[in-house]
Amino acid sequence: MDKIEEVLITLRRLIRATDLHSRQLVKTAGLTAPQLLLMQAIREHGQVTIGALAKEISLSQATVTTILDRLEKRGLVYRERSEEDKRKVHAYLTEKGMENIRDAPTPLQDHFVKQFRDLREWEQSMIISSLQRVALMMDAEHIDASPVLDVGDLDRKDGRKLPEEDDADEQENRDDH
Repeated sequence: MDKIEEVLITLRRLIRATDLHSRQLVKTAGLTAPQLLLMQAIREHGQVTIGALAKEISLSQATVTTILDRLEKRGLVYRERSEEDKRKVHAYLTEKGMENIRDAPTPLQDHFVKQFRDLREWEQSMIISSLQRVALMMDAEHIDASPVLDVGDLDRKDGRKLPEEDDADEQENRDDH
């Protein structure tokens, strides 16, 4: 096997590992990776604003709001206006949301982060440099990305719907007609 094939196979394995983990997460917890990370951030910070959540998980405020909309529809989170500053909205987990993330598998990037942190600094720098070069070679250096290992749009409504989402969609369709 030549070096080009080795690189392409390795890239494919990375993409495939991300896809398989994403599918497993949806299957076992009914959540996408961004949804799980957002819910974990809410749990860790308690009373937290949407802007602070967006900053914490490196997503835009608009993306976080869209994800929260979907989670709220499913009864996993709720939002309330701040008593002190009515311009601020805080996100909270429901009991159902707490149970959901308690039973969810560990996000793929958590495994990676643990192992990456154990590397020597020069090894970390080499990996970063190599991956940045690969992104450049694939004309992907200008693509906006967050530090979430997942496939597809971060604010997507996953194609593998949960039963309660199907019911909600059918109700919305009836309401639209």
